[in-house]
Amino acid sequence: MTFRATKLPGVILIEPKVHGDERGFFVETYHEQRYAENGIPLRFVQDNHSRSVGPILRGLHAQRTRAQGKLVRCVEGRIFDVAVDIRRGSPTFAQWVGFELSAANFHQLWIPPDFAHGFCVLDGGPVQVEYKCTDLYDPSDELGVAWDDPDLGVEWPIEKPLLSPKDRALGRLADLMDRLPIFRR
Repeated sequence: MTFRATKLPGVILIEPKVHGDERGFFVETYHEQRYAENGIPLRFVQDNHSRSVGPILRGLHAQRTRAQGKLVRCVEGRIFDVAVDIRRGSPTFAQWVGFELSAANFHQLWIPPDFAHGFCVLDGGPVQVEYKCTDLYDPSDELGVAWDDPDLGVEWPIEKPLLSPKDRALGRLADLMDRLPIFRR
């Protein structure tokens, strides 16, 4: 298993070792001690699973006080997965990274608490995405940023995504400054 640092400190791309042959494959998708030794020391309290088709884009989402770290993987199809640093005062504030996660490459992305997360479907789907969370989902604590916020400049590989009504209503990061988490060294 390979753990790769990204340009956003704390965001980690994980490339599991896949053991495959003519019968299929075996892959270890989580090992608490190994992940902790590589910068992912938190415990997980909730697993989520979503299915999407078409040019769907989900995000960019976070929670304010019950910030969720997320370990994301795609188990069917392909997605472009994005993490955005939304911590006020961070040296990488408003910067983003994006990676293709797919059923074929088995890669995972660790997105620490206090980062926004989103993904889009590649090739029309369908895709199924699973992610482990470090805190419980709390709808009253939600925070979101528009997928096309020009201050972020995320280079999504789709032009006209289908969005949920909630995601269509999301505003710019600049309008959320008083609600954003504060960077702590």
